[in-house]
Amino acid sequence: MISKDFFKALDLIALDRGLEKEKILEIMGRGLLNAYKKIHNTSENARIEFNEDKNEILLSAEYTVVAEDAQPGEILLSDAKKRRKTAKVGNVITIKEKIKDFGRIAASSAKQILTQGLKQLERERAYEIFKEKENEMITTEIVALNKDFVTLDLGQGLETSLPRKELLKSDDSRVSARLKVYITKVEMTTKGPKVFVSRTDKNLVKRLIEQVCPEIMDGTVEIMGIARDPGDRSKVAVYSHDPNVDPVGSVVGYKGSRISEVLEALQGERIDIYRWSSKPIELIQSAMEPARIIAINPDKKKKQALVIVKDKDLTAAIGVRGQNAKLAAQSSGWKIEIKSITQAKEEGIRYRRLDSETA
Repeated sequence: MISKDFFKALDLIALDRGLEKEKILEIMGRGLLNAYKKIHNTSENARIEFNEDKNEILLSAEYTVVAEDAQPGEILLSDAKKRRKTAKVGNVITIKEKIKDFGRIAASSAKQILTQGLKQLERERAYEIFKEKENEMITTEIVALNKDFVTLDLGQGLETSLPRKELLKSDDSRVSARLKVYITKVEMTTKGPKVFVSRTDKNLVKRLIEQVCPEIMDGTVEIMGIARDPGDRSKVAVYSHDPNVDPVGSVVGYKGSRISEVLEALQGERIDIYRWSSKPIELIQSAMEPARIIAINPDKKKKQALVIVKDKDLTAAIGVRGQNAKLAAQSSGWKIEIKSITQAKEEGIRYRRLDSETA
C-alpha cells in the first residue's frame, strides 16, 4: 500500500509532539497487526514493514498449505493453487495483504491502539524530559487554584498541584502568575509522570543564585553551605577559588543587581551572603552576621563552637525564634551555642576576645 499522506502525517506528528518516528511506526505496526488479527484470528504469521523511501506500508503473512480444515495461519490447497500453481500440502506461501480492505471494526481497533500508543509515548517522553530536570529549577504558571492547592502548568502538557501552605507568604497566587519552583522528585505512575515541586526547598535559592552568577557556573565561586527559613530569610556561604575574585561581591553584583533578581523571584525573602572560610573562627563570625561577636571558642573535633556576645546583643545574635543562630549553624555546618558575657562569667567560661583583649 502506497500512502504519501501517511508518511507526511508521520513527520508532522513526530515534529509536533517531539516523538521519534521509529517509535510511532512501531505503535502503528502493532495496530495494523491487531487489525489483521481481528479478521484472521491470528497475527503470529504476519509482519509489517514501512518503507519511507517509497512511501509504502507492506503487510504480508505466511500460510501453511493444508488439504482441509484450515486453521488460522493455514490455507486450503485449492486456494493456495490460485496463488501458486505448484503449491503442495505442507508448503508455506507468502501473501501480501491489502490494508485498505480491512473492515470498519479492524480499522477502528488499529486507530485505538495508535491513539493509546501515542499517549503513552508522550507520557514517556515527558517523563524523560522532567527526570533530567530533577533537582533543577523551572518556571511555571498558575492555571487554577482553590483554598488548598494551586495548579501549575509545567509545560509538555503536564500540570502539578502545589499545596498553598508550601507557597511563600508573599507569593503572587493569582491565575496566570508565574512562579519559579524546584523539582524535588519525578515518578512514573499509571496515569503518567508525576512531578513534585517546591517553593520552600533551600535548593531553590541555590539554583536562583547560580542562575545570576556566572562565577558559580564556571566554578570560580562555590556555594559551600545554605540554610533557609522559607519566605523569611536565608543564609548562604560562598567561597572563591580565585583570590582575586570576591565571592560575596560576585553573588550580590554591582549595586545589588544580581541578588535583586533572586529576591524578586522569592517575593522579597531576605538573603544573607557571607564568605566561607576554612578557619573556624572566621567562618562562624561571618555566619553569625549581622550579630556582633565578642569571642568564639571552637572545638574542631566536635565541630561545635561557643559564641560570646555582649549582654545587649544576645537577643539579636540568637534572632527571632532562634532564626539567626539556626541559619548560621545550618549554613556553616557547625553546632553553635550563644552566651552573653554575663552568662560566661557566671559559668566560669574562659575566652579570648576577637580583638585580642582578655576578659
